[in-house]
Amino acid sequence: MDDKYIKTRAAFISILSNSFLIILKFIAGFLTGSISILSEALHSFSDLLASIIAFISVKISSEPADTEHQYGHGKFEDLSGVIEGILILLAAIYIIYESVKKISSGHIEIIDSNLAIFVMAFSCLLNLIVSNYLFKVANKTDSLALYADAQHLRTDIYTSLGVLAGLILIKITGIFIIDPIVAIIVGLIIIKAGADLCIVGGKNLLDTSLPEYETFKINKIINESISGKIVAVKNIKTRKSGNQRVLEFVLIVAKDLSVKEGHDYCDYIEKSIMEEIGNIIITIHIEPCDGVCENCDLKFENKCSQ
Repeated sequence: MDDKYIKTRAAFISILSNSFLIILKFIAGFLTGSISILSEALHSFSDLLASIIAFISVKISSEPADTEHQYGHGKFEDLSGVIEGILILLAAIYIIYESVKKISSGHIEIIDSNLAIFVMAFSCLLNLIVSNYLFKVANKTDSLALYADAQHLRTDIYTSLGVLAGLILIKITGIFIIDPIVAIIVGLIIIKAGADLCIVGGKNLLDTSLPEYETFKINKIINESISGKIVAVKNIKTRKSGNQRVLEFVLIVAKDLSVKEGHDYCDYIEKSIMEEIGNIIITIHIEPCDGVCENCDLKFENKCSQ
C-alpha cells in the first residue's frame, strides 16, 4: 500500500467523521439552545473544510513532478495547512462574537441538558479515535495536511471536553450563563490552534530551514564523511516542501580528485543522509580547492580559504 493511498483514505475517513458530527451537533444545538454546542458544531464545520482541503492536497501533493511543477507538488500541503489555520481563526472569532452577543442579550436557556451532554461525550470519543488514526498516518507519511487535520480534531476533543464539563456544571447548578462563557473559552483555544497551523505552513512556504535537530544530524554526517581529498563544506542550505526535505551544499575537494572519485564521495554522503533523515532531495556542487591551504586533508571544523 503506497503513501498516496494511505493518506487519501485517512483524509476521507476524517471527512465522514466530521460530516456526521456536524449534523449531530447542529441538531443537538438547536434542540437544546446551547450556544456552546452550536460553537462546537461550527468548529466541526471548520474541521470538515480542513478535511476536504487535506483530502485534495494529499492527492495533489503526491503527484510526481511535471513540466509546470518541476520540484514536485509538496507546497500544496503547506498551502493547505495555512488555509486550514485561517479557517479555524475565522470560526473562533465568530464563536466568540456570538457568545458575547448571547451574554449581552441575556437570553440564555438550555432545554435538554441530558441530550447535550450525550452528544458532546460521543463527539469526544469519536474524535479521539479518528485523530489518533490521523496522527499515526501523518507521522508515517510525514504529511503536514493530515497532521493539521489531526490537530484540528485533537483541539476539538479538548474543546468538547470543556463544553461537556460546562453542561454538567449547568445541570448541577442551573446557572445557564456558564454556556456562553465556555463557548468563549473554546474560541480562544481554537485561535491558538489556528495560529500554530498558519505558522508551520507559512514557514515551509517561505522556505524556512529544517528543524535544528535535523540540521544537526545533517551537519554531523557531512562532518564525519569528510576525509582524504575532501577539504571542506560551505553554503549548506535546507528547506522543506510538504513532506519533502531539500538539502544543497558545496563540497571543496582537492584539485587532483577525479570525476569518478568525486561522484563516489557524493553518493556516500547522500546515502548516509537519506538513511538518517528519510525523504530528502540532495544537491551537491563540487569545487576544487584553490591551493592556498597547507594541505588538502583538512577536516570540516578547520577553516578553509574557501
